[in-house]
Amino acid sequence: MRVSREQASRNRELILECAARLFRERGFEGVGVDAVMREAGLTHGGFYGHFENKQDLIAQASALALTTSLHQWKRQGVAALIDTYLSPKHVSNPGRGCLLAALGGELGRQSARVQQAVSPILEEMLEWLGEGDRERGICRYASLVGALVLARNLPAEILAPVRRQLRTNLPDRSAAQSEPSPETPADSR
Repeated sequence: MRVSREQASRNRELILECAARLFRERGFEGVGVDAVMREAGLTHGGFYGHFENKQDLIAQASALALTTSLHQWKRQGVAALIDTYLSPKHVSNPGRGCLLAALGGELGRQSARVQQAVSPILEEMLEWLGEGDRERGICRYASLVGALVLARNLPAEILAPVRRQLRTNLPDRSAAQSEPSPETPADSR
């Protein structure tokens, strides 16, 4: 039975949503194409009408997860993001949460195709989190992801202090204090 283009498009989005969630819950290697298709309520045979292979699915599902997060972040604003990101609900729900906190280590070992799909979105996330200051964005995202990973492996007491530190530093719009660069040690003047 042939499906309409509209239905095929809906099926593809459903597959991507299911894959993005399952990958965050179980890891890229912990989920096969068959499990994704079963979760989407579709047959395994229909997979190749939508994707070239599992790497294609990983790339597109990862990009979807990051894009969805970025849109949610932008609706919230940085202060509210810090509170929701560093919450017990986010800790206990990796399938609906941040791709980097769930799969950061695995993501870095994926193919160039996957890296190319996620890199531009990560760049946009850093820009937004840093409010135009890339270094600030890197520090904020590293703090958020690191705190969430630790909170999933240690008692949740880690969330509050990191949340306080990030929110304390939030209004600081002043230029960074000059520090000696690693190439020019302070004592070599």
